[in-house]
Amino acid sequence: MTISKNDPIHTRPIELLQNLIRFDTTNPPGNEIDCVNYIHRLLTDAGVDTWIFAKDPNRPNLVARLPGQGTAPPLLLYGHVDVVTTEGQDWTHPPFGGEIHDGYIWGRGTLDMKSGAAMMLAAVLRAKASGLTPTGDVVLAILCDEEAGGVYGAMYMVDEHPDHFEGIKYALGEFGGASFYIAGTTFYPIQVVEKQICWMKGTIRGPGGHGSRPMRGGAMAKLGRVLQRLDKSRLPVHITPAARQMFEIVSSSLPLVPGFVLRQLLNPVLTDSVLNLMGEHKLNFEPLFHNTVNATIVKGGEKINVIPSTIVFEMDGRLLPGYTPDDMIAELSPILGDEVELEVILYDPGPSEPDMGLFNILADVLLEADPAGIALPMMLPAVTDARLFSRLGIQTYGFTPMKLPEDFKFFDLAHAADERLPVEVMDFGTNAVYSVLQRYVG
Repeated sequence: MTISKNDPIHTRPIELLQNLIRFDTTNPPGNEIDCVNYIHRLLTDAGVDTWIFAKDPNRPNLVARLPGQGTAPPLLLYGHVDVVTTEGQDWTHPPFGGEIHDGYIWGRGTLDMKSGAAMMLAAVLRAKASGLTPTGDVVLAILCDEEAGGVYGAMYMVDEHPDHFEGIKYALGEFGGASFYIAGTTFYPIQVVEKQICWMKGTIRGPGGHGSRPMRGGAMAKLGRVLQRLDKSRLPVHITPAARQMFEIVSSSLPLVPGFVLRQLLNPVLTDSVLNLMGEHKLNFEPLFHNTVNATIVKGGEKINVIPSTIVFEMDGRLLPGYTPDDMIAELSPILGDEVELEVILYDPGPSEPDMGLFNILADVLLEADPAGIALPMMLPAVTDARLFSRLGIQTYGFTPMKLPEDFKFFDLAHAADERLPVEVMDFGTNAVYSVLQRYVG
């Protein structure tokens, strides 16, 4: 079927994504107002009830509601329209041009996550146009500020306007439903749980003095040794229920030999040895079995001719579901040694166990869209707004379906230069999200 410019925008999700990309919503500062107002106009013109909420007038959030039959709880779809910076990146095509080249839509946000927001928006507009009345209301939330922690977005909405999410049990959010491949088998991971932020600070002390005199064993030297140990060490292996379920499905779906090898990831004695054999999948799988920490900021010294006596380094720590900052300190201390004073900067907890009540519907939708694919639950190594909505008792499923080429490196391109998405993905994802609205029974 040929789609023309005169057809409703919900039938043109590719163009819808292009339009969203062309709003520069780099966060900071965000300035999501024009993008949100554009979405607001599309919804109100279609007759969908909407509300705007803003902690900062230039950074609004939108909530829209499509009435259902009232026989099931409302279903929440949410996505953010802010994006990370492109500063210092060398792009082949303009990052806010939304141009199509070589079968791809190019631009910041094509993966994270204006494509997902466009899929959800198109599905809601399609439901309205077709007269679909789901079993429960469909609530669409377009949010700002996810890339900087959600203070002006999901956190503000959860804290100040929770009534708009009353009764909701399940939500569709970002990072899930994109295909990946092992040994020629297609998998569609659906995010059901994510790791927790646990940012740490280490302080190292040593003798200070005049920069003209040799210094051996000072704070700088100690820092070098500490960072080397951190670089060469892994924290202990943990097999969480989410990781176990994920890799039991993956291993049982593969041919005998690769399936047997992959199943050994679930043996804590062998986990790290198998990870070392995983090639390109190693970086994606390793954080699913470990609490992780990366040194990201070092502060020490004020003058070039003064040897600092105190150096502070900050670490981005991520905890597996069910673990706490005490666990992070207990696992880090033997690696860093007695010369480091450890402190927790920020702990942002999330739920330890997912509610899998909607999973089978989502898996069925993906199987119908790609009969050769296998859906499985996934733990996300990063965090999303899901942790904030969980405070209202809402279980988020990462579900922005994408059938990607086997050589497409999703996480290598998200937040990077030349972020792009195959054009055919937008129809695939929009149809899948709409199918969920049709099948949703609470």
